[in-house]
Amino acid sequence: MFKKLLVANRGTIAIRIIRACRELGIPTIAVYSTADKDSLHVRMADEAVCIGPPAAEDSYLSIPSIVSAAITYGADAIHPGYGFLSENGDFAEACERSGLNFVGPRARHIRLMGDKPRARRIMLRAGVPVLPGSEGRGVTELRDAQSEAKRLGFPVLIKAAAGGGGKGMRVARDASELTRLFPLARAESEAAFNSRSMYLEKYLERARHVEFQIVADSYKNAIHLGERDCSIQRRHQKVVEEAPCPVMTPRLRDKMGAAAVRAAEVVGYSNVGTVEFLLSRDGKYYFIEMNTRIQVEHGVTEMVAGVDLVRESLLLAMGERLRFKQRGIEIKGSAIEFRIYAEDPDRHIPSPGVVTNHHPPGGLGVRVETALYDGYRVPVHYDPLIAKLIVHGEDRSMAISRAKAALREYVIDGIKTNIPLHSKILADRAFVRGEYSTDFLGRFEPPTERPQERAGATKAS
Repeated sequence: MFKKLLVANRGTIAIRIIRACRELGIPTIAVYSTADKDSLHVRMADEAVCIGPPAAEDSYLSIPSIVSAAITYGADAIHPGYGFLSENGDFAEACERSGLNFVGPRARHIRLMGDKPRARRIMLRAGVPVLPGSEGRGVTELRDAQSEAKRLGFPVLIKAAAGGGGKGMRVARDASELTRLFPLARAESEAAFNSRSMYLEKYLERARHVEFQIVADSYKNAIHLGERDCSIQRRHQKVVEEAPCPVMTPRLRDKMGAAAVRAAEVVGYSNVGTVEFLLSRDGKYYFIEMNTRIQVEHGVTEMVAGVDLVRESLLLAMGERLRFKQRGIEIKGSAIEFRIYAEDPDRHIPSPGVVTNHHPPGGLGVRVETALYDGYRVPVHYDPLIAKLIVHGEDRSMAISRAKAALREYVIDGIKTNIPLHSKILADRAFVRGEYSTDFLGRFEPPTERPQERAGATKAS
Protein backbone atom coordinates (compact mmCIF):
# COMPACT_ATOMS: atom_id res chain seq x y z
CA MET A 1 0.00 0.00 0.00
CA PHE A 2 1.27 3.48 -0.82
CA LYS A 3 1.99 5.54 2.29
CA LYS A 4 1.10 8.87 0.63
CA LEU A 5 0.12 9.88 -2.93
CA LEU A 6 0.52 13.18 -4.74
CA VAL A 7 -2.18 14.03 -7.28
CA ALA A 8 -0.49 15.76 -10.22
CA ASN A 9 -3.66 17.32 -11.59
CA ARG A 10 -6.61 19.57 -10.82
CA GLY A 11 -10.40 19.72 -11.06
CA THR A 12 -12.71 16.73 -11.39
CA ILE A 13 -10.04 14.09 -12.00
CA ALA A 14 -8.03 15.25 -8.98
CA ILE A 15 -11.15 14.91 -6.83
CA ARG A 16 -11.88 11.49 -8.32
CA ILE A 17 -8.37 10.27 -7.44
CA ILE A 18 -8.57 11.72 -3.91
CA ARG A 19 -11.85 9.86 -3.30
CA ALA A 20 -10.40 6.57 -4.52
CA CYS A 21 -7.39 7.06 -2.22
CA ARG A 22 -9.69 7.75 0.73
CA GLU A 23 -11.42 4.41 0.16
CA LEU A 24 -8.04 2.68 0.18
CA GLY A 25 -6.80 4.62 3.21
CA ILE A 26 -4.06 6.46 1.31
CA PRO A 27 -3.35 10.08 2.40
CA THR A 28 -3.17 12.55 -0.49
CA ILE A 29 -1.29 15.70 -1.45
CA ALA A 30 -2.88 18.18 -3.84
CA VAL A 31 -0.82 20.48 -6.02
CA TYR A 32 -2.23 23.76 -7.25
CA SER A 33 -1.37 26.92 -9.12
CA THR A 34 -2.07 30.34 -7.63
CA ALA A 35 -5.22 30.47 -9.80
CA ASP A 36 -6.49 27.29 -8.08
CA LYS A 37 -5.81 28.17 -4.44
CA ASP A 38 -9.56 28.02 -3.65
CA SER A 39 -10.27 24.91 -5.73
CA LEU A 40 -12.21 22.00 -4.29
CA HIS A 41 -9.43 19.46 -4.86
CA VAL A 42 -7.16 21.62 -2.67
CA ARG A 43 -9.74 21.56 0.13
CA MET A 44 -10.35 17.82 -0.12
CA ALA A 45 -6.75 16.58 -0.01
CA ASP A 46 -4.98 15.89 3.28
CA GLU A 47 -2.22 18.31 2.32
CA ALA A 48 -1.75 20.86 -0.46
CA VAL A 49 1.21 22.67 -1.97
CA CYS A 50 1.37 25.56 -4.43
CA ILE A 51 3.65 24.74 -7.36
CA GLY A 52 3.56 27.94 -9.38
CA PRO A 53 1.66 30.71 -11.16
CA PRO A 54 -1.49 30.20 -13.28
CA ALA A 55 0.23 29.32 -16.58
CA ALA A 56 0.19 25.52 -16.92
CA GLU A 57 3.78 25.40 -18.17
CA ASP A 58 4.87 27.01 -14.89
CA SER A 59 2.76 24.80 -12.64
CA TYR A 60 0.88 21.67 -13.76
CA LEU A 61 3.39 21.01 -16.55
CA SER A 62 6.48 21.66 -14.42
CA ILE A 63 8.08 18.26 -13.82
CA PRO A 64 10.74 19.57 -11.36
CA SER A 65 8.12 21.38 -9.26
CA ILE A 66 5.82 18.38 -9.02
CA VAL A 67 8.53 15.82 -8.29
CA SER A 68 10.11 18.15 -5.73
CA ALA A 69 6.75 18.62 -4.00
CA ALA A 70 6.23 14.85 -3.83
CA ILE A 71 9.64 14.25 -2.27
CA THR A 72 9.41 17.20 0.13
CA TYR A 73 5.99 16.16 1.42
CA GLY A 74 6.90 12.49 1.79
CA ALA A 75 4.88 10.95 -1.03
CA ASP A 76 5.92 7.61 -2.47
CA ALA A 77 3.49 7.70 -5.44
CA ILE A 78 2.13 10.11 -8.04
CA HIS A 79 -1.11 9.79 -10.01
CA PRO A 80 -1.11 11.99 -13.16
CA GLY A 81 -4.84 11.77 -13.99
CA TYR A 82 -5.53 12.81 -17.59
CA GLY A 83 -4.20 15.72 -19.61
CA PHE A 84 -1.18 17.77 -18.49
CA LEU A 85 1.72 15.31 -17.86
CA SER A 86 -0.30 12.08 -17.94
CA GLU A 87 1.20 10.90 -21.25
CA ASN A 88 4.64 12.42 -20.82
CA GLY A 89 7.35 9.76 -20.81
CA ASP A 90 9.87 12.18 -19.29
CA PHE A 91 7.57 12.72 -16.31
CA ALA A 92 7.09 8.98 -15.74
CA GLU A 93 10.85 8.50 -16.01
CA ALA A 94 11.55 11.36 -13.59
CA CYS A 95 9.22 9.70 -11.07
CA GLU A 96 10.97 6.36 -11.50
CA ARG A 97 14.43 7.93 -11.11
CA SER A 98 13.29 9.70 -7.94
CA GLY A 99 11.98 6.52 -6.35
CA LEU A 100 8.33 7.50 -6.83
CA ASN A 101 5.70 5.06 -8.03
CA PHE A 102 4.03 6.39 -11.18
CA VAL A 103 0.38 5.32 -11.32
CA GLY A 104 0.27 4.35 -14.97
CA PRO A 105 2.33 2.47 -17.52
CA ARG A 106 6.12 2.57 -17.67
CA ALA A 107 7.83 5.47 -19.40
CA ARG A 108 8.86 3.30 -22.35
CA HIS A 109 5.24 2.31 -23.01
CA ILE A 110 4.10 5.92 -22.89
CA ARG A 111 6.77 6.87 -25.41
CA LEU A 112 6.16 3.82 -27.57
CA MET A 113 2.41 4.28 -27.93
CA GLY A 114 2.61 8.09 -27.87
CA ASP A 115 4.63 8.04 -31.09
CA LYS A 116 1.72 7.51 -33.48
CA PRO A 117 3.70 6.43 -36.59
CA ARG A 118 5.63 3.93 -34.48
CA ALA A 119 2.47 2.67 -32.78
CA ARG A 120 0.93 2.11 -36.22
CA ARG A 121 3.88 -0.03 -37.28
CA ILE A 122 3.62 -2.10 -34.10
CA MET A 123 -0.10 -2.67 -34.64
CA LEU A 124 0.48 -3.71 -38.25
CA ARG A 125 3.00 -6.31 -37.12
CA ALA A 126 0.52 -7.51 -34.48
CA GLY A 127 -2.17 -8.01 -37.12
CA VAL A 128 -4.42 -5.20 -35.87
CA PRO A 129 -6.19 -3.41 -38.79
CA VAL A 130 -4.76 0.07 -39.42
CA LEU A 131 -5.88 2.79 -41.84
CA PRO A 132 -3.43 3.60 -44.66
CA GLY A 133 -1.15 6.39 -43.50
CA SER A 134 2.38 7.69 -43.06
CA GLU A 135 4.67 4.77 -42.34
CA GLY A 136 7.89 6.70 -41.70
CA ARG A 137 9.01 8.48 -38.55
CA GLY A 138 6.79 11.49 -39.04
CA VAL A 139 6.38 14.31 -41.55
CA THR A 140 7.69 17.80 -40.83
CA GLU A 141 7.73 19.52 -44.23
CA LEU A 142 4.85 20.43 -46.53
CA ARG A 143 6.50 18.85 -49.57
CA ASP A 144 6.66 15.50 -47.76
CA ALA A 145 3.04 15.87 -46.67
CA GLN A 146 2.05 16.52 -50.28
CA SER A 147 3.87 13.39 -51.36
CA GLU A 148 2.15 11.33 -48.67
CA ALA A 149 -1.28 12.73 -49.56
CA LYS A 150 -0.72 11.87 -53.22
CA ARG A 151 0.10 8.28 -52.24
CA LEU A 152 -2.87 7.95 -49.89
CA GLY A 153 -5.43 9.88 -51.95
CA PHE A 154 -7.68 12.65 -50.62
CA PRO A 155 -9.29 13.27 -48.21
CA VAL A 156 -6.54 12.87 -45.62
CA LEU A 157 -6.39 13.57 -41.90
CA ILE A 158 -3.40 15.60 -40.71
CA LYS A 159 -2.46 14.66 -37.14
CA ALA A 160 0.22 15.60 -34.65
CA ALA A 161 2.52 12.62 -34.18
CA ALA A 162 2.91 13.41 -30.47
CA GLY A 163 -0.55 14.84 -30.01
CA GLY A 164 -3.88 14.35 -28.36
CA GLY A 165 -7.08 16.15 -27.49
CA GLY A 166 -7.71 17.12 -31.11
CA LYS A 167 -4.79 19.58 -31.20
CA GLY A 168 -2.78 19.69 -34.41
CA MET A 169 -5.52 17.93 -36.36
CA ARG A 170 -7.12 18.98 -39.65
CA VAL A 171 -8.95 17.31 -42.56
CA ALA A 172 -7.63 18.17 -46.03
CA ARG A 173 -9.98 17.27 -48.86
CA ASP A 174 -7.76 18.42 -51.71
CA ALA A 175 -4.24 19.68 -52.43
CA SER A 176 -5.07 23.33 -51.81
CA GLU A 177 -6.53 22.56 -48.38
CA LEU A 178 -3.43 20.54 -47.54
CA THR A 179 -1.20 23.47 -48.48
CA ARG A 180 -3.24 25.79 -46.27
CA LEU A 181 -3.91 23.50 -43.31
CA PHE A 182 -0.65 21.57 -42.88
CA PRO A 183 1.36 24.58 -41.58
CA LEU A 184 -1.49 25.49 -39.22
CA ALA A 185 -1.68 21.97 -37.79
CA ARG A 186 2.11 21.80 -37.47
CA ALA A 187 2.24 25.15 -35.63
CA GLU A 188 -0.50 23.99 -33.26
CA SER A 189 1.41 20.77 -32.60
CA GLU A 190 4.61 22.68 -31.91
CA ALA A 191 2.83 25.00 -29.47
CA ALA A 192 0.96 22.21 -27.66
CA PHE A 193 3.50 19.37 -27.70
CA ASN A 194 6.81 21.02 -28.62
CA SER A 195 6.92 18.80 -31.72
CA ARG A 196 6.79 19.58 -35.46
CA SER A 197 6.38 15.93 -36.34
CA MET A 198 3.09 15.19 -38.11
CA TYR A 199 1.61 12.24 -39.90
CA LEU A 200 -1.18 11.71 -42.40
CA GLU A 201 -3.75 8.98 -42.61
CA LYS A 202 -6.62 8.25 -44.96
CA TYR A 203 -9.72 10.07 -43.75
CA LEU A 204 -12.70 7.77 -43.26
CA GLU A 205 -16.02 9.46 -44.05
CA ARG A 206 -18.98 9.07 -41.69
CA ALA A 207 -17.13 6.75 -39.33
CA ARG A 208 -17.78 6.11 -35.66
CA HIS A 209 -15.10 6.65 -33.02
CA VAL A 210 -15.15 3.54 -30.82
CA GLU A 211 -12.64 2.88 -28.05
CA PHE A 212 -12.02 -0.13 -25.82
CA GLN A 213 -11.08 0.11 -22.17
CA ILE A 214 -8.03 -2.01 -21.33
CA VAL A 215 -6.93 -3.16 -17.87
CA ALA A 216 -3.61 -5.02 -17.56
CA ASP A 217 -1.27 -6.05 -14.75
CA SER A 218 2.50 -6.57 -14.62
CA TYR A 219 2.11 -10.34 -14.91
CA LYS A 220 1.01 -10.44 -18.57
CA ASN A 221 -2.71 -10.55 -17.79
CA ALA A 222 -4.90 -8.19 -19.83
CA ILE A 223 -8.63 -7.85 -20.45
CA HIS A 224 -11.03 -5.31 -21.92
CA LEU A 225 -14.14 -3.87 -20.27
CA GLY A 226 -16.13 -3.29 -23.45
CA GLU A 227 -16.36 -0.25 -25.66
CA ARG A 228 -17.39 3.40 -25.56
CA ASP A 229 -18.79 5.29 -28.54
CA CYS A 230 -17.17 8.73 -28.61
CA SER A 231 -18.35 9.86 -32.04
CA ILE A 232 -20.11 13.04 -30.93
CA GLN A 233 -17.26 15.51 -31.14
CA ARG A 234 -16.70 19.15 -31.89
CA ARG A 235 -13.36 20.05 -33.49
CA HIS A 236 -12.13 16.59 -32.50
CA GLN A 237 -13.03 17.23 -28.85
CA LYS A 238 -15.43 14.67 -27.41
CA VAL A 239 -18.74 16.08 -26.17
CA VAL A 240 -20.93 13.01 -25.50
CA GLU A 241 -19.81 9.42 -24.90
CA GLU A 242 -21.83 6.28 -24.32
CA ALA A 243 -21.40 2.62 -23.51
CA PRO A 244 -22.12 0.31 -25.11
CA CYS A 245 -21.90 1.53 -28.72
CA PRO A 246 -25.45 1.54 -30.19
CA VAL A 247 -24.45 -0.43 -33.30
CA MET A 248 -22.14 -2.94 -31.62
CA THR A 249 -22.90 -6.64 -32.00
CA PRO A 250 -21.55 -9.38 -29.71
CA ARG A 251 -19.45 -10.81 -32.54
CA LEU A 252 -17.96 -7.43 -33.47
CA ARG A 253 -17.30 -6.65 -29.79
CA ASP A 254 -15.38 -9.90 -29.42
CA LYS A 255 -13.27 -9.16 -32.51
CA MET A 256 -12.51 -5.53 -31.64
CA GLY A 257 -11.97 -6.34 -27.98
CA ALA A 258 -9.51 -9.09 -28.87
CA ALA A 259 -7.64 -6.66 -31.14
CA ALA A 260 -7.49 -4.10 -28.32
CA VAL A 261 -6.14 -6.66 -25.86
CA ARG A 262 -3.61 -7.80 -28.45
CA ALA A 263 -2.47 -4.19 -28.85
CA ALA A 264 -1.77 -4.03 -25.11
CA GLU A 265 -0.14 -7.44 -24.92
CA VAL A 266 2.24 -6.92 -27.83
CA VAL A 267 3.99 -4.06 -26.01
CA GLY A 268 3.73 -5.57 -22.51
CA TYR A 269 1.42 -2.79 -21.36
CA SER A 270 0.29 -2.58 -17.72
CA ASN A 271 -2.26 -0.45 -15.82
CA VAL A 272 -5.39 1.09 -17.42
CA GLY A 273 -5.45 2.39 -20.99
CA THR A 274 -7.66 2.84 -24.01
CA VAL A 275 -7.29 1.52 -27.54
CA GLU A 276 -9.12 3.71 -30.06
CA PHE A 277 -10.61 2.61 -33.37
CA LEU A 278 -12.58 4.00 -36.27
CA LEU A 279 -15.60 1.87 -37.16
CA SER A 280 -16.81 2.22 -40.75
CA ARG A 281 -20.39 1.87 -41.94
CA ASP A 282 -19.64 -1.57 -43.39
CA GLY A 283 -18.46 -2.91 -40.02
CA LYS A 284 -14.71 -2.71 -40.67
CA TYR A 285 -12.56 -1.26 -37.90
CA TYR A 286 -9.14 0.38 -37.85
CA PHE A 287 -6.70 1.19 -35.04
CA ILE A 288 -6.20 4.93 -34.45
CA GLU A 289 -4.02 5.12 -31.34
CA MET A 290 -3.64 4.07 -27.73
CA ASN A 291 -4.15 6.43 -24.78
CA THR A 292 -1.79 5.41 -21.98
CA ARG A 293 -3.84 6.90 -19.13
CA ILE A 294 -7.26 7.09 -17.55
CA GLN A 295 -9.77 8.74 -19.89
CA VAL A 296 -12.15 11.63 -19.18
CA GLU A 297 -15.01 9.30 -20.10
CA HIS A 298 -13.95 6.37 -17.91
CA GLY A 299 -17.15 6.80 -15.86
CA VAL A 300 -19.46 5.35 -18.50
CA THR A 301 -17.47 2.12 -18.48
CA GLU A 302 -17.55 2.03 -14.68
CA MET A 303 -21.34 2.33 -14.75
CA VAL A 304 -21.92 -0.56 -17.16
CA ALA A 305 -19.04 -2.85 -16.14
CA GLY A 306 -19.14 -2.26 -12.39
CA VAL A 307 -15.37 -1.73 -12.12
CA ASP A 308 -13.79 1.29 -10.39
CA LEU A 309 -11.07 2.16 -12.88
CA VAL A 310 -9.28 4.72 -10.70
CA ARG A 311 -9.11 2.26 -7.83
CA GLU A 312 -7.83 -0.40 -10.22
CA SER A 313 -5.13 1.94 -11.53
CA LEU A 314 -3.89 2.39 -7.97
CA LEU A 315 -3.96 -1.33 -7.12
CA LEU A 316 -2.17 -2.28 -10.34
CA ALA A 317 0.51 0.35 -9.67
CA MET A 318 1.04 -1.30 -6.26
CA GLY A 319 1.89 -4.52 -8.09
CA GLU A 320 -1.36 -6.39 -7.52
CA ARG A 321 -2.57 -8.95 -10.02
CA LEU A 322 -5.62 -8.33 -12.18
CA ARG A 323 -8.67 -9.36 -10.19
CA PHE A 324 -10.93 -10.07 -13.16
CA LYS A 325 -11.14 -12.60 -15.98
CA GLN A 326 -12.52 -11.70 -19.40
CA ARG A 327 -15.34 -14.21 -19.10
CA GLY A 328 -16.41 -12.61 -15.82
CA ILE A 329 -16.97 -9.15 -17.33
CA GLU A 330 -20.64 -8.43 -18.01
CA ILE A 331 -21.92 -5.20 -19.56
CA LYS A 332 -25.16 -4.19 -17.82
CA GLY A 333 -27.48 -1.52 -19.17
CA SER A 334 -26.49 1.67 -20.92
CA ALA A 335 -24.58 4.73 -19.73
CA ILE A 336 -24.14 8.15 -21.36
CA GLU A 337 -21.77 10.95 -20.36
CA PHE A 338 -22.30 14.63 -21.13
CA ARG A 339 -19.28 16.90 -20.83
CA ILE A 340 -20.35 20.21 -19.32
CA TYR A 341 -18.14 23.05 -20.54
CA ALA A 342 -17.98 26.63 -19.30
CA GLU A 343 -18.61 28.13 -22.71
CA ASP A 344 -21.01 30.32 -24.60
CA PRO A 345 -23.28 27.76 -26.33
CA ASP A 346 -23.83 30.01 -29.33
CA ARG A 347 -20.31 31.34 -29.96
CA HIS A 348 -18.40 28.35 -28.55
CA ILE A 349 -15.96 30.50 -26.61
CA PRO A 350 -14.94 29.99 -22.95
CA SER A 351 -17.15 31.54 -20.28
CA PRO A 352 -15.05 31.92 -17.12
CA GLY A 353 -16.46 33.69 -14.07
CA VAL A 354 -18.01 33.18 -10.64
CA VAL A 355 -20.58 30.42 -10.11
CA THR A 356 -23.39 32.04 -8.17
CA ASN A 357 -25.63 28.96 -7.89
CA HIS A 358 -24.70 25.34 -8.49
CA HIS A 359 -27.52 22.79 -8.25
CA PRO A 360 -26.53 19.40 -9.70
CA PRO A 361 -29.21 16.81 -10.53
CA GLY A 362 -29.69 13.60 -8.58
CA GLY A 363 -31.74 10.44 -8.46
CA LEU A 364 -31.27 6.80 -9.35
CA GLY A 365 -28.73 6.28 -12.12
CA VAL A 366 -27.48 9.89 -12.09
CA ARG A 367 -23.83 10.70 -11.34
CA VAL A 368 -22.18 14.13 -11.41
CA GLU A 369 -18.44 14.69 -11.20
CA THR A 370 -17.50 18.32 -10.73
CA ALA A 371 -15.29 20.72 -8.81
CA LEU A 372 -17.92 23.48 -8.77
CA TYR A 373 -19.42 25.08 -5.69
CA ASP A 374 -21.31 28.32 -5.01
CA GLY A 375 -18.85 31.19 -5.18
CA TYR A 376 -16.21 29.26 -7.13
CA ARG A 377 -14.42 31.28 -9.79
CA VAL A 378 -13.90 29.29 -12.99
CA PRO A 379 -10.40 30.27 -14.18
CA VAL A 380 -9.59 31.26 -17.72
CA HIS A 381 -6.24 29.47 -17.78
CA TYR A 382 -7.32 25.84 -18.25
CA ASP A 383 -9.62 23.54 -20.17
CA PRO A 384 -13.26 24.72 -19.79
CA LEU A 385 -14.54 21.26 -18.75
CA ILE A 386 -16.27 21.92 -15.41
CA ALA A 387 -18.49 18.88 -14.88
CA LYS A 388 -19.40 15.46 -16.19
CA LEU A 389 -23.00 14.28 -16.04
CA ILE A 390 -23.24 10.49 -16.35
CA VAL A 391 -26.55 8.65 -16.46
CA HIS A 392 -27.22 4.92 -16.38
CA GLY A 393 -30.33 2.93 -17.22
CA GLU A 394 -31.33 -0.66 -17.78
CA ASP A 395 -31.33 0.11 -21.52
CA ARG A 396 -30.46 3.01 -23.81
CA SER A 397 -34.02 4.34 -23.89
CA MET A 398 -34.10 4.66 -20.12
CA ALA A 399 -30.65 6.28 -20.07
CA ILE A 400 -31.84 8.91 -22.56
CA SER A 401 -34.98 9.61 -20.51
CA ARG A 402 -32.92 10.03 -17.35
CA ALA A 403 -30.47 12.28 -19.17
CA LYS A 404 -33.26 14.58 -20.35
CA ALA A 405 -34.61 14.88 -16.81
CA ALA A 406 -31.15 15.42 -15.31
CA LEU A 407 -30.22 18.15 -17.79
CA ARG A 408 -33.49 19.99 -17.04
CA GLU A 409 -32.63 19.84 -13.34
CA TYR A 410 -28.98 20.91 -13.67
CA VAL A 411 -28.54 24.59 -12.71
CA ILE A 412 -25.25 26.48 -13.07
CA ASP A 413 -25.73 30.24 -12.68
CA GLY A 414 -23.16 32.99 -13.12
CA ILE A 415 -21.49 31.53 -16.19
CA LYS A 416 -22.69 30.13 -19.51
CA THR A 417 -22.49 26.41 -20.27
CA ASN A 418 -23.18 24.00 -23.12
CA ILE A 419 -26.11 22.34 -21.31
CA PRO A 420 -28.53 23.67 -23.98
CA LEU A 421 -26.50 21.85 -26.67
CA HIS A 422 -26.85 18.56 -24.81
CA SER A 423 -30.63 19.00 -24.66
CA LYS A 424 -30.67 19.57 -28.43
CA ILE A 425 -28.63 16.40 -28.97
CA LEU A 426 -31.06 14.35 -26.88
CA ALA A 427 -33.99 15.71 -28.90
CA ASP A 428 -32.38 14.75 -32.21
CA ARG A 429 -34.08 11.75 -33.84
CA ALA A 430 -30.86 10.40 -35.31
CA PHE A 431 -29.22 10.38 -31.88
CA VAL A 432 -32.23 8.66 -30.32
CA ARG A 433 -31.98 5.98 -33.01
CA GLY A 434 -28.24 5.67 -32.42
CA GLU A 435 -27.58 6.68 -36.03
CA TYR A 436 -24.68 9.11 -35.83
CA SER A 437 -21.02 9.44 -36.79
CA THR A 438 -18.16 11.83 -36.10
CA ASP A 439 -19.72 14.58 -38.24
CA PHE A 440 -22.95 14.55 -36.20
CA LEU A 441 -22.51 17.91 -34.44
CA GLY A 442 -22.20 19.73 -37.75
CA ARG A 443 -25.99 19.99 -37.88
CA PHE A 444 -25.96 22.19 -34.77
CA GLU A 445 -23.26 24.59 -35.95
CA PRO A 446 -23.85 27.96 -37.64
CA PRO A 447 -23.30 27.72 -41.43
CA THR A 448 -20.16 29.87 -41.21
CA GLU A 449 -18.52 27.31 -38.91
CA ARG A 450 -19.45 24.14 -40.71
CA PRO A 451 -16.50 24.00 -43.12
CA GLN A 452 -14.19 23.82 -40.10
CA GLU A 453 -16.30 21.17 -38.45
CA ARG A 454 -16.46 18.70 -41.33
CA ALA A 455 -13.62 16.81 -39.73
CA GLY A 456 -14.72 13.76 -37.95
CA ALA A 457 -12.33 11.10 -37.08
CA THR A 458 -10.84 11.35 -33.86
CA LYS A 459 -9.49 12.06 -30.83
CA ALA A 460 -10.03 13.66 -27.58
CA SER A 461 -9.17 12.72 -23.99
